Amino acid sequence: MSGPTVEELFALFPGEPVPVYALVPGDQVPAPYHDLLVHEHHMTVTVEAYHGGPVDVRVLAWRLDGTHYARKILLVHQATGKVVQFGIVRIDLSKASAEVAAAILARDTPVGRILIRHDVLRRIEPTAFVRIDAGPEQMAWFGETGTGVLYGRLAIIHFDGKPAVELLEVVCR
Repeated sequence: MSGPTVEELFALFPGEPVPVYALVPGDQVPAPYHDLLVHEHHMTVTVEAYHGGPVDVRVLAWRLDGTHYARKILLVHQATGKVVQFGIVRIDLSKASAEVAAAILARDTPVGRILIRHDVLRRIEPTAFVRIDAGPEQMAWFGETGTGVLYGRLAIIHFDGKPAVELLEVVCR
């Protein structure tokens, strides 16, 4: 596996327990998660299409270390208030324009939407898919209790051919 690991991304936010997970091949990610995860598109666009409307970002925690900005987020459907995605992202802001960096640091817009609005030449490279045996902590991301199974992906987003973003995206159906 190339790219970020689940452990590396969770380590950015001590106190958030690393879920029990297993790497799975993309062709073994079941429906509807397969359509939500196994592609090279922005998750913002994908979850908006799947859930039938725009999403807002809710930043749970963030940190800035030099030129590296990280945030732990939820994407929330505007009309229903339903949480549709949990994510952790680490961005090398030195690879972004001043305008894009400022928009990201404002913490009020999903990163995918920012990159699209600013017409950043980008390529999304999924590096792994994960099956999460979700405990109460992970189910709480989505406003649910108990335990369950969730799916997500690890990916790198390249800006102008250079790796700039590492991320974990976990979706609910």
